[in-house]
Amino acid sequence: MQNKDRRKLFPAIEPYRTGTLKVSNIHTLFYEEVGNPNGKPALFLHGGPGVGIIPDYRRFFDPKFYRVILPDQRGAGRSTPHADLRENTTQHLVEDLEKLRLHLGLGPWLVLGGSWGSTLALCYAIAYPKSVKAIVIRGVFLARPFEIDWLFHEGGTRIYPDAWERFISLVPENERHDPVRAYQKLMNTGTLESQIHAAKEWSRYEGGMSSLIPDPESIDHMTDDQTGVSIGRIECQYTVDRFYMPSDNYILENIGKIKHIPCRIVQGRYDIICPMQSAWDLHKAHPKSDLRIVLDGSHSPLDEGMVDQLVQATEDFKELF
Repeated sequence: MQNKDRRKLFPAIEPYRTGTLKVSNIHTLFYEEVGNPNGKPALFLHGGPGVGIIPDYRRFFDPKFYRVILPDQRGAGRSTPHADLRENTTQHLVEDLEKLRLHLGLGPWLVLGGSWGSTLALCYAIAYPKSVKAIVIRGVFLARPFEIDWLFHEGGTRIYPDAWERFISLVPENERHDPVRAYQKLMNTGTLESQIHAAKEWSRYEGGMSSLIPDPESIDHMTDDQTGVSIGRIECQYTVDRFYMPSDNYILENIGKIKHIPCRIVQGRYDIICPMQSAWDLHKAHPKSDLRIVLDGSHSPLDEGMVDQLVQATEDFKELF
């Protein structure tokens, strides 16, 4: 497809409503609603975990057709308390999504998520298949050990050795055999200033690999005091605990529970953070999946080719409602 024919993001839009939902004694979720208040329900799941919602995420959906719900997950964005690790697991987040759907009085919704958001979308669908009309995911991450090791084994991805050298420079030599646990320690001990610095360096390591051509504005956002700390603290904790998966191959082992749900997989050929193997494995296992490989795509949903296919997916799935 030629660039001139590619779909674009829908125009910038502001929420018509925002709200909060108390989901535990500790956590309160913040969420936005955009589009048509009487439209078909859609849910957007941000990545990380810990990234939070940014305005461009509102723009993957036709605002005349969809009522789009965009929550900040526990500890992320405007949800409170910020960057809190207590009662913050995959299972908690799955339950939060169903609580939010029921709170808003919605029927089955289209669920769109990328990176960690793809993991959460699949886990949510497995737990609540009757609540999901269709799934759109990009940058597929199935939380298997080799996918985690891809980024954090000794030497990193070996595609960004310069980024790895900066990342590992904070870790004492005798702890570099397990950099994830070393970073967990760095983010939870020492001075507040050193903890924040470690969290932001964790976020910078991934942020610099997200786009095919690094985007300084995006990296600045991912490494500011708010977002950098929530990404670093929450994502590191999830990584230490293998993303709280009941087994090493939990999602594919339970794919039969969602095999009837239409699933569009959008995968950038040059995704360094979540390489294509996982998208391919999911596609081969899911009989109703449609894999779209973006030949000039990377990890970011905002790369031109990724936008094209993600918007195409939400347009195609209108027919399901």
